[in-house]
Amino acid sequence: MTESLRWGLLSTARINRRLIPAIRAAERAELVAVASRDQARAEAYAAEWEIPRALGSYEAMLDDPDIDAVYVSLPNRLHAEWTVRAAQAGKHVLCEKPLALSIAECDQIMAAAEEGGVVVAEAVMYLYHPLLHKAQKLIKAGALGQVTLARGSFSFFLDRLTDVRWKPELGGGSLWDVGSYPVSFIRWVAGEPDEVFGWQTLTGSGVDATFTGLLRYDNGVLGVFDSGFRQQFRIHAEVTGTEGALIVEQPFPITPESRIVIQRGFDEEIITVPGPDAYQCEVDAVVAAALDSVTLPVPLDLSRANVATLLALYESARSGEPQPVPET
Repeated sequence: MTESLRWGLLSTARINRRLIPAIRAAERAELVAVASRDQARAEAYAAEWEIPRALGSYEAMLDDPDIDAVYVSLPNRLHAEWTVRAAQAGKHVLCEKPLALSIAECDQIMAAAEEGGVVVAEAVMYLYHPLLHKAQKLIKAGALGQVTLARGSFSFFLDRLTDVRWKPELGGGSLWDVGSYPVSFIRWVAGEPDEVFGWQTLTGSGVDATFTGLLRYDNGVLGVFDSGFRQQFRIHAEVTGTEGALIVEQPFPITPESRIVIQRGFDEEIITVPGPDAYQCEVDAVVAAALDSVTLPVPLDLSRANVATLLALYESARSGEPQPVPET
């Protein structure tokens, strides 16, 4: 049995700088290669980050028998294609969020993972951290009484005009990018919504620069969120109920300063949950699933359901009508 997973980075995206130290900090993971469509770029990146090997194509990484797992950090539009191809090549995969841009793509990924006998996980880093699992347990145990409202926000000012997140052909838009976090948070604590409503402000290219939305549940719970590329940096995650409110400070991602604050009237209860870096948590989860058959804390059916919710929100924003969320 392999005692560790040898990892490769499938692209030289900026987000890699979060995963590189996470892979190196994990006990049974080793970063061995990076791939780019350009050999010179791959070599320069490998030298900068002290990665042993540089590959001049993504195919070369999938063909390499000395690589066990890949981190897919390509633009959103390419997530499904290369996750499927990696799984078919027998590689375990940690794919950046969103997992895919359609339900059909999610199903292709799940089928490829099952057929290839490999682990595929979506890199929703904060949901892998024990702090979020503690928050979920508190809410389910009735710490807030009956939950009535869940709220989330994630925005920042994106001033790089050439950034792929501005390009509709690559799956750009604030909801697909930062909006997926508050939406997944609301679902994490409240379950799957029955209906959604969305509003968006579009750029000239056709992607949403700002998105706000509502998630409605038949049990009376409401979810409210916003995301954007034209606001200052803001992150927020909160759940309120008949007996209290729970706030996750610094939720996206979890940091050493993150904590749970439970408010009941004028009283506050502070809960901290020590744990490794949130990005290391997702690497550790893939390693444990691949080597020890441990169940993923964020299984693919939850990722598929998040994609379904995001798609319904986009359809609502286009149509101006509430949209049901299909059962997944």
